[in-house]
Amino acid sequence: MEPLTWTGSLSGLNFIFLLVLGLLALSISVSILTSLVPSSGARAVNSDGTLASDQGLSGFINMITGYLFYALIALVLVYLVGGVFMGPAAGIFGGMAQQFLPVWIGLVVVFALSVTYKRKLGLYGKLFDSTVGMIGFAIVLFWVLTGIMGGVFDLLITHDSLSQVSGMKNKLPGTPLRGAEEGDYQWFLLGGDNLARDVFSRLIKGSWVVVQIAPMATLFAFMVGITLGLPAGYYGGRLDTVLSFLANLILAFPVILLFYLLVTPEIVLTGIPNYMAVFLFVFPLIFVAILLNSRFYTQPSVRTPLLLVVLGVLGWLYLSLISSDGAIVETDTYTIPGLPAFLDGFDLDAGILVVFVSVVFVNSPTVFRIVRGLALDIKTRDYVAAAQTRGEGPWYIMLWEILPNARGPLIVDFCLRIGYTTILLGTLGFFGLGLESESPDWGSTINAGRRLLALYPHAAIAPALALLSLVLGLNLLADGLREESLRD
Repeated sequence: MEPLTWTGSLSGLNFIFLLVLGLLALSISVSILTSLVPSSGARAVNSDGTLASDQGLSGFINMITGYLFYALIALVLVYLVGGVFMGPAAGIFGGMAQQFLPVWIGLVVVFALSVTYKRKLGLYGKLFDSTVGMIGFAIVLFWVLTGIMGGVFDLLITHDSLSQVSGMKNKLPGTPLRGAEEGDYQWFLLGGDNLARDVFSRLIKGSWVVVQIAPMATLFAFMVGITLGLPAGYYGGRLDTVLSFLANLILAFPVILLFYLLVTPEIVLTGIPNYMAVFLFVFPLIFVAILLNSRFYTQPSVRTPLLLVVLGVLGWLYLSLISSDGAIVETDTYTIPGLPAFLDGFDLDAGILVVFVSVVFVNSPTVFRIVRGLALDIKTRDYVAAAQTRGEGPWYIMLWEILPNARGPLIVDFCLRIGYTTILLGTLGFFGLGLESESPDWGSTINAGRRLLALYPHAAIAPALALLSLVLGLNLLADGLREESLRD
């Protein structure tokens, strides 16, 4: 069986694609250079007060750049659609496009529903009025769907991510599988690594590690930062001084050194990460309890049963999260019991728990400072004074007056912080800290591939590009949300 080329039967389009790509790069460069030359005339103004489009050479170059960009997108769609229908006959890109078919379907469905009902979806719906925001959302959603479909349901992978296949060590992308049996996928689409494992399947499985940890760890960090930052900014005084001092104390440590200390085996064996999990993971319960109590304080018949049900479920999730094999902390000398095995809903892998706690601990002080600054600014607004005049309680004002009006900057920072967390996870994996050495997370895969980077770059480049694309998508999504939140 012959090795696959990158585009297979669609290779006739390669020259056109490269030509359009080169012309687009040239037109962008010329456009940048012409923008540096001061215009000799004033820009025309439309009847609604907006500036009219550029005329002359600058306008012509911008028009050409736009056409070339759309032509490039059209060619990419041709490769994609052709690959979905032709599969490996369209080369490595075709094989990957066909494997990602469930993801493409999910993207189309989500975008179709979102665009149709965008006027009813608030800030999320307004995101689809921003081209940058839509591109960022598409990239992020692609990796989220990839992580769920490939990491949980195994719909996308072509081989087991941990299996070593004889004769496939450090093989190049598109290498046919030696001794493939009936039902086996015939190629290693992105080649084999130094242990003869399929790089493509490990890339898919690694996306689930990122999707599993980064958003949830960021959400927990926001729960800690919001719960402590709001009263610090609203009350001020000694409370603000003490909490700000603690936040600055944590931020004074270099992030990488702090991570290294938290995930080293000696620290893990002492149970310190488990104690930190007990403390940090309780903040969502505190936040939800205060939120519901402040909202329904005057309606005890609604508040009490609602709190019992919600906190009962969250309390069980909390105990399941911090308990593992019936113990909260287990060392060589003592054990702190947790939920019994029959009540423990799930067990979080010890390596993932350590990384999760580390990410929450490092990100919480920064979120605290952002929320505190927003609370200091917003508490001086007239609607806060009006709520105080009505006799509303402090926590009601903080959670139902200040927090909703700070949502724009917080949502933007949330997206950016997921990107930072993704980079931190990659950094931890690269240094071999926290997660197991066999973990398919992108950082560990890059670290394993870098040793032979000069000879076999594919094993490290594939996860590096995946990490780059996800962080880029999160940054573009944050830009789109910022743009739309400013209009709100």
